[in-house]
Amino acid sequence: MARVAAIDCGTNSIRLLVADVTEHDDGTAHLRDVHREMRIVRLGEGVDATKRLSDAAIARTRDALAAYAAICRRKGAERVRMVATSATRDATNRAEFFAMTKELLGVEAEVITGDEEARLSFIGAVGDLEPDDGPFVVTDLGGGSTELVVGTWDGKNAEVTGALSVDIGCVRITERCLRGDPPTEKEIAAARAFAAEVLAPAFDAVPIAQARTWVGVAGTVTTLSAIAQDLPAYDSERTHLSRLSRDAIGRTAQHLLGATHEERAAIPTIHPGRVDVIGGGALITEVLAERFADAAGIDELLVSEHDILDGIALSLR
Repeated sequence: MARVAAIDCGTNSIRLLVADVTEHDDGTAHLRDVHREMRIVRLGEGVDATKRLSDAAIARTRDALAAYAAICRRKGAERVRMVATSATRDATNRAEFFAMTKELLGVEAEVITGDEEARLSFIGAVGDLEPDDGPFVVTDLGGGSTELVVGTWDGKNAEVTGALSVDIGCVRITERCLRGDPPTEKEIAAARAFAAEVLAPAFDAVPIAQARTWVGVAGTVTTLSAIAQDLPAYDSERTHLSRLSRDAIGRTAQHLLGATHEERAAIPTIHPGRVDVIGGGALITEVLAERFADAAGIDELLVSEHDILDGIALSLR
């Protein structure tokens, strides 16, 4: 058994998983959570327009990483891997960010490709699913990018048959299209057209028609599940492996896009750092639902709390 720490630094949030990894004789591996948390740092704030990480965003991320480094030491993590995704891929001043992560963690953040991000998300997402429900299509909807990956899972190994990352996420689409409070019908229509345009290459490149089950990971879809269930507070045990019909996704997206910032902030299951971007994330999810229904006849979303963090942790065994 090894104790490892995985850090996923995305456009909107930074997350930590400290876990014990146990390898079994049959080749399978099991993760046992020791500590899991998320902080909203909005590292990608403004990157779509400026192509650089702002000083304020780097400072917020530094504070979070300093806390994570202390947790890793306190929990006795033997190995640490930090993955940085869309925002740092796009930033001209990413060297400053790398130097900061090396100083705090002792390891440099890895800027992985979109395809590697998709592979790790897939491995994390399908690990506790029934193989017979596959092939699976996993979507990881982040702040600046969305990954689509199709593959199979036999209980021990995952085989990816197609994957692509595209530059659309809840922060990027909100900053570009959804500026009103609430967004106007014209803004929503423009955002929907933008989402469809950017996602089209993924649906052309990835064999969606092979899939039988759609699995969604990351904060947007878990939050949508909590809202759709009308939970009094966010509860990961209630959101994990919950199911959202296409109609439920559409109703929830319509509600969020029609609400003001104040009205969204009053919903107890939305993290304060997601209040201003959850409508954009819901719209992208709705566009994905429409395309999966057309391409594969899939009419529901299986929500998973296990994602790229779990994949990163398993890569350290």
